Order: sequence, then C-alpha cells, then structure tokens
Amino acid sequence: MPVPIQELCARLGILGIETFDTEEFEGGLVTDAKRSVGTILAKRGGEPRRRFTIAHELGHFLMAHHVPDRPGRFLCKSSDLLRLTAKPGDPRQRMEMEANRFASLVLMPPHLLRGAMEAFREPDLQHVLMLARDFAVGKEVAARAYVQYHPERIAIVVAGNGRVQRCYRSLSFPEIGCAVGSPVPTRSHYHSGPHRPNNAGDIAACSPDIWIDVRRDLRAPALYEQVYRQQNGFAMILLRLEPVPEDTAEERRLEEGWRHRFHSGRR
Repeated sequence: MPVPIQELCARLGILGIETFDTEEFEGGLVTDAKRSVGTILAKRGGEPRRRFTIAHELGHFLMAHHVPDRPGRFLCKSSDLLRLTAKPGDPRQRMEMEANRFASLVLMPPHLLRGAMEAFREPDLQHVLMLARDFAVGKEVAARAYVQYHPERIAIVVAGNGRVQRCYRSLSFPEIGCAVGSPVPTRSHYHSGPHRPNNAGDIAACSPDIWIDVRRDLRAPALYEQVYRQQNGFAMILLRLEPVPEDTAEERRLEEGWRHRFHSGRR
C-alpha cells in the first residue's frame, strides 16, 4: 500500500497520464476504437483525489461495454465520480457507477482492506482517517469502504454547510430518515461544540429517533454519534447502532400482565 495506480495503468495499455486543465470536467480518457491503448486526463488537485480519477478512467478503459459520449473520448464531471447508484434504463449513469466501484476496489483491494481493519474493533472515525492515509485515497472513499467491511451496524453521514450531502450505511443499518439536502438534525452532536477542525470528536450517545425510525411499541435501540469536522465546511458523522437487548423472562411476564390488565379494563 498504497496501490501504484500509475504503474498499473502503464502495464495495462495506458500510454500516459496528462493534466486536465478545465473547470467543467474532473477527468477523461482518450482511446482508439478497439480500446487497445489510451491516455488518461486528470484534473489538478490533491493526490488522493487525482488517484481516484485515474482509477475511474482506467475502469472505463478496461470495461469494453462502456461507450463514450464522443468517439474515442470519455469526459467525466465531479458528480460522475460520486455516483454510486444509477437510474434504471440510464446506461451512462450505470457506466459511471461501475467505474467508481472499479476504482474503489482497485485502490482499496478487499484482501488488503480486511487485513488493515483487523486491528480495528470499536467503530471510530480515526480508523477512517488512517485508512485514507495508508491507501492514499480520499476520506470519503475510505469512509465508504469502512462502512461496507466493518462488522458493526454503522453508517457515515457526509454533511456540507449544515446539510446532509451523502449517506453510507452497512447492510444491517436501518434507513436513515434525513433526506439528502435536508439540514443536519438540530439534536445531533454536530451542532454541539466545540469541534476542532480535522479532529475526530468523542463518541457519545444520542437520541436514535433523530436519525432512524423508532417504533413506539418497541424498545428503542442505543445510537452513538461521532463528528469529524473539516476546515472547508464539510463533516463526517459516524453513527453506531447497538442491538436492542432481549427482554428477560421476568420483564416479559410483567409486560404480558400489564397488557392483560389494560385490555380487560382492570386497574
């Protein structure tokens, strides 16, 4: 680690990686009709962001079913490099989604990622920062992989200027109730402070109903938050959900007795 992405490109038929001086696009690929050789274009920026752009364009180069917008030329915007889902029947969105998935797997190979995460036990945003550093990827790329491979029920919310931008959750974590674009809930620890920039705060309990749907007739699960603020107005919020403990036999007996008295009219 980190994966030598430029060396990998050279071995797979990429003749060169050139700087892309444009505001409209984040990256591009110039190739021939047979996709035998190609040149990758990547916008100036931080090394982690540039590495993901290169890996994304390499995905377009290697996947023969990807069809460019223009003959022999793929052009990708910043929004394309964030796409994780695609609308049914939209081939372009599906190509961008596949290229992003390819880039994540190439830069953070599962066997290396699992090995790196063996030392992590309790969920903590500090682990995300360590993975981003060791794999030379962006913090959000590391956050997505962390959520996917961590055994706990966790989610990471990306916020920008006080609003929810994106949400990543493990398969076992319930749907997050805050829609993209909505304000971060006022009772979230995101609004309490102080939060030092570029420093992951403490993990603290929060009310679960501010993030997930909690049925009134069931015992509420325990939910914990951790906030990591960045200097550019963005923040990551780690959510950790603990399973609801099962009722003891005595608690079930008392609950059944209360329900019987209530429904029978006895006091």
